[in-house]
Formats: sequence, structure tokens, C-alpha cells
Amino acid sequence: MLSVQGGFKQGFPVVTLYTNLGEDAVVHGLKETEAETVITSHELLPKFKRILKDNEDKVKTIVYLENPIKRTDVSGYRDNVRLISFWDVVSLGKKTANNNLAEVEAEPIPPTAQSPAIIMYTSGSTGNPKGVILTHQNIVATLSSFLYNLDPEPTDMYIAYLPLAHVLELLGESMMVVWGITIGYSGPNTLTDKSTMIKRGQKGDATVLRPTIMFCVPLILDRIYKGVTENIKKRGEFLTKLMDYCINYRSECTKRGEITPIMDRLLFKNIRALIGGRVRAIMSGGAPLSPETHDYLKNVLGCPILQGYGLTETCACGAIMNMDENSTSRVGPPVQNTRIKLVNWEEGNYRVTDKPNPRGEIIIGGRNVAAGYYKLPDKTAEEFHTDAEGRRWFQTGDIGEFYRDGTIKIIDRKKDLVKLQFGEYVSLGKVEATLKGCPVVSNVCIYGDSSKSYVVGIVCPVPEQLTKLAAKYGKSNLSFIEQCQDKDVTGAVLREVVNHCKQTKLEKFEVPGALCLTGDEWTPESGLSTAAMKLKRRPIQDRYQADIDRMYNN
Repeated sequence: MLSVQGGFKQGFPVVTLYTNLGEDAVVHGLKETEAETVITSHELLPKFKRILKDNEDKVKTIVYLENPIKRTDVSGYRDNVRLISFWDVVSLGKKTANNNLAEVEAEPIPPTAQSPAIIMYTSGSTGNPKGVILTHQNIVATLSSFLYNLDPEPTDMYIAYLPLAHVLELLGESMMVVWGITIGYSGPNTLTDKSTMIKRGQKGDATVLRPTIMFCVPLILDRIYKGVTENIKKRGEFLTKLMDYCINYRSECTKRGEITPIMDRLLFKNIRALIGGRVRAIMSGGAPLSPETHDYLKNVLGCPILQGYGLTETCACGAIMNMDENSTSRVGPPVQNTRIKLVNWEEGNYRVTDKPNPRGEIIIGGRNVAAGYYKLPDKTAEEFHTDAEGRRWFQTGDIGEFYRDGTIKIIDRKKDLVKLQFGEYVSLGKVEATLKGCPVVSNVCIYGDSSKSYVVGIVCPVPEQLTKLAAKYGKSNLSFIEQCQDKDVTGAVLREVVNHCKQTKLEKFEVPGALCLTGDEWTPESGLSTAAMKLKRRPIQDRYQADIDRMYNN
């Protein structure tokens, strides 16, 4: 964040690249932008030995953030690349200021509204990532729009744990800087007391920081939801039924604008302690949040969960729920100074004349819309346009539905749509969002073959739930990986999934006809998800192609 602000102050663009996009993508970004300075971490620095070794690029300096415990090895890098620690850069800046060195240009160079602020590379599922050009006007316009949606308080604390290279986190932290709210830095693996890098019995970052505001991606909220429900089930049938009754009771009270202080203190206080106990607002974005998770967590955590909608190309700005909105599965109305319109998508049978609500592809317009894609004029012309009034528009590829109260629901995505053998269209994202509500499913990727009559699924199961199912077949002694490979256990998971699909009223052609289980975790490090925890379909398909062929009897 300090480096970004330094770049803004001097008026030069900052390029963001996830190293987990793969080395080829990082090399592509470095060459395309001709970046001379790279800022990275102690953990990621070794990757640049390989990245810079055999590539002709213009990198001259690497600034690395030191590890507080381990010494950073700076040997073995290209001879013409200078390596310097971040704190040495800070010291150099102090010396420059104190000595007023004439040979060092340190005076601010203010940018213009149209100056590129960030070239943010999006993590696409295929091909090289695209660099989105976000101008200073885009960022200022977005912040101006969002500042109406959350009233800051003097005691507020924001916990930052998502990658800053993602537009949602950049926006969140920038909002806090504008408001003067304290930011506490964390990470997904140290967020709660139960996180993977927290020693048993020790406190996670949320417990220590006690934040009041959080930005989340749905996968994190799904994990909290499943963690809470599993802990309740372990305490027996009576407590499970009691909690279900209390949650339903609180939900009805909330809809009437009533509060439940006694119930909140006696039953929900310990659950709120999972994220510090003080959170008063959670903003969710990056992917759809299932209605079940949304409604459940909103009640047990006792705070609004505001779903928002935006893209890197619109500087994360589009729509967001109001603090007093009680709906689930919607993303609220358009934010201040942002326009949203729908256009017909005939192939998917979505039209603005549909009843009871208009439906179609979402087009976002306003000063928040990016200048375009870096060095991709054809792709920019395809997805961006400027109208006669000078307003910039972006075609999102998402399908939305407008309600009478002005709120929007994201109902489909053009790229996620698969046409099956008999002409039915299946929204892969819709089916995946539904299946994530099934207790045994931790993560899932649905695949559809246009020459077949059904879809299939690759499932990352919840280990505890899988062991319970395996025990019914006398296979609890098997390891987690062996359970994933066992036909009886896989069949039991398929039955659980099919029953869940029936309860959630999916169409017959949307229900997976076959499943395979995997013990792999789909993380950005494995290259199977983006930093925002979205699935990368093409790499997942390549990894499990043999299983897909087997499920389709190919």
C-alpha cells in the first residue's frame, strides 16, 4: 500500500500481477508493461531467479519486503538487477529528505484525471491475463460513489487479508484511508483462531484486532458458515434444533425491524467472537453468495452482509446493498453516479421485455469505467464504448434482473452457459453456487459437454463429512485420499448432492449425473483458483480431464 501511494504521488502507473497466475503470465506482464522496478515479498522473491534468468525484460531493480524471522537470500539473480530491501528504500528516502540531495528527484509529480493509476492484470481462466487500465479519475469516482454506503465511526477497525492486487481489496483499503480508519493487516491463513497457520490454543488476527468492518469473498463466508454449523451439530440434536429455531425466530424479527438482545447475548455471542465480536458490517463481492449462507450468517453474526457487484473493468464499482436491506441473492441498487442498463441476450433467452422483471446483459456506465485493456485495442473496442454524451460503458457478460425497488440480481453469466445435447442451457456458476450449500461439499466445479445430456461435477469434499459417510460403509479407517477414490463413498456423496439439488429445486438437467472426488485444495498457489477464490475452469478441466472422460464413459 505504501508503494502504491508512492507511485500515485510521483504520477507513474503501478502494475499489479499475481505471481500465482503462473510464471508465463508474470513474464508476459513484465514484458508488456516494460516495468523497470518490481516490488515483491520475501516469500515470492525466489521465483524471480527463474523468471528473470532467461527472459529479455527491462527490470533493473527488485525491492523486497523482508521476513521478520528469516534472512533473505539475494544470491543467484541476474547481474544487471539490483536487489534492495523495502526498509533500505525507506532509509534512502529519509536521507534524501534530510540532506536535500539535488541529484535525486523527489518532488511530487501530480497526475491528471486521465493518467493511468493502475494497470491491473485480471486472472482469466485461459490465455494471457489482460491488463486493465484504471485511471486516477476511475479510482476517485469509485471512492466518491462508495463513501455514501457506510458511515464511519471513530472506533472502527478494518481487517485487510485479501491480496491488494485484487481490485476489491484495493478499493476497501483506499476507502479506509479516505475515512482515516485504522487498517490491521492479516491473511486468509491467520484470520481466525481455527485458521491453518494459527497454533492450537493461540489467537487469530480477528480475535486480536477485533475489527468492525470486513470485506469478504464468498468462499471465506462459506467456510465460516460450515464451521459454525458443524460445531453446532457436534453438540447434539437438541442444541441443533434449538439454534435452528432461534435463527428462524431472529430472521423473522429482523424482517419486521425488531431486535433480539437477549438471544444475541446468550446464544450468538460466541459465534460472533470467531471474527472478533465487534463486526458491524461485512461487504461481500467477487462471486455470488448463496442465499442460505447469506441469511444464516447475517443472523448469527448480527450484522448486515452487503453483497456488491463490480468488475476490475469498472473499478469494482457497480451496485451494492444498503445497510437496511433484508433481501438475499441480490446486489442492491446501482451506487451513486453509476448507471446500469440491461440489453437483450437472445441466445440465452433473456430480454428486457421479460415479465415480471426485465432481464438481460448488464452494461455499466460512468466515470468508474476503465480506459480499456493495455495494448489490446481490438479487445477494448469489443467490450468498451463511449456514448455521444462522453460516458464510458462496459459490457460485463453477466446477466442481471432488475426488481421494482431498483435492486439487481445476478442470475447468469454468458461465459458460464453450456448447451446440452437436447438444447437445454445450464448455468455452471448457478449450479456450483447451489451445491456449495450441501454440507459435504467444500468446493465444486461443474463441467458440461454439449454432446451429452447431463453435467458432471468435480468435488472437494469436507473431510469430517466425508468420514461420516465413509463410516456407513465401514470405510472410516481409510485415509482422506483413499475415501475420495472409493466408489462407495463417491456414490454416497452423489446421493447427498442429488438430494440437495432436489431440495433447492434445480431442474433435472442441472443435477450432476456423475461426480468425482478430489483431495486437492483449489488455491491460487495450485493455479486452480484466482486470488479472489474464483475457479479457473480451464486449468481444472486440464487437471481432471481423465476423470471427466471416465464420468462421461468416453
